[in-house]
Amino acid sequence: MTAIDLSSYFGLAAMTLLTLNILIGLVMSAKYNPVRNWPHRRINTFKIHNWTAYIALTIAAIHPVIILFSSTAKFTLVDILYPVNAPRQPWINVLGALALYTLAFVVLTSYFRRELGRKKWKTLHFTAYGTAALFYAHGILTDPNLKDSPIDFLDGEKVYVELCMLVVIVAATVRIRWQLRQPPARVHRPKPVVARKPLR
Repeated sequence: MTAIDLSSYFGLAAMTLLTLNILIGLVMSAKYNPVRNWPHRRINTFKIHNWTAYIALTIAAIHPVIILFSSTAKFTLVDILYPVNAPRQPWINVLGALALYTLAFVVLTSYFRRELGRKKWKTLHFTAYGTAALFYAHGILTDPNLKDSPIDFLDGEKVYVELCMLVVIVAATVRIRWQLRQPPARVHRPKPVVARKPLR
């Protein structure tokens, strides 16, 4: 197994965890209760959601670093951090770098969500969908052997990435349709204060 092969496996592992993380996030946003519904178990989905994000970020960060140990890729640390002038597939690797940086942004802002406040954090958290899009685009367009070969969309790895992307798109669509069917939130208006007549 070469360093490039190992890097590719790390990339697929990070993408798998990110896909799982988004699916868990969609379930949580619909207020799904695993005790009342299937699997009728007490599951800390919040903790699982957090840890899949932390592990995905760690693996995604290791993914490009492994390429530095390849004798054929000829990547430097600068090419990893700022791949605009990378020796192979620079713009596709820019997508990968952006995916990594936006994932770090999502994880970091989630860590400080209490300090940011729920409304601001929730707005920033939607970056996760852009992160997923960058990950999937990078995974589909990259030549896993770094030889600038034409993309084989029916290659096993590409099909896996495409299926992960499709699952997220379908799940997000179902979640949006579910939200549209929900009754509008009730507005709690304070009761008018009735002035008491002075006692005589």
